[in-house]
Amino acid sequence: QVQLVESGGGLVQAGDSLRLSCAASDRTFSSRAMAWFRQAPGKEREFVASINRSGYITYYGDSVKGRFAVSRDNAKNTVYLQMSSLKSDDTAVYYCAAGTLSAARTPQAYDYWGQGTQVTVSS
Repeated sequence: QVQLVESGGGLVQAGDSLRLSCAASDRTFSSRAMAWFRQAPGKEREFVASINRSGYITYYGDSVKGRFAVSRDNAKNTVYLQMSSLKSDDTAVYYCAAGTLSAARTPQAYDYWGQGTQVTVSS
């Protein structure tokens, strides 16, 4: 069983930056693709970013391209989401997910999920 714990969320102003972290308990972290999704109230879960096992392949949702960056440190069993130029539309609960398919962009591809961390951007 893989446990994922997100951290780093909070209340920021539009234009600010924030970095989310997701720590995994699994020693097989380096063999897993990782992703970030988000869900705003009343909306479906949205793909944000994904990264393959080595960290060399990344994908981003259209709404965050050029502003967000996903990275991972396999030595620390941690994946990061650096968010810049935040907008009010980025307000959501952000979830970390772990899977086996390389950098997939659909939630169905991921087997394990964290509890989420709230990000609120005030305009």
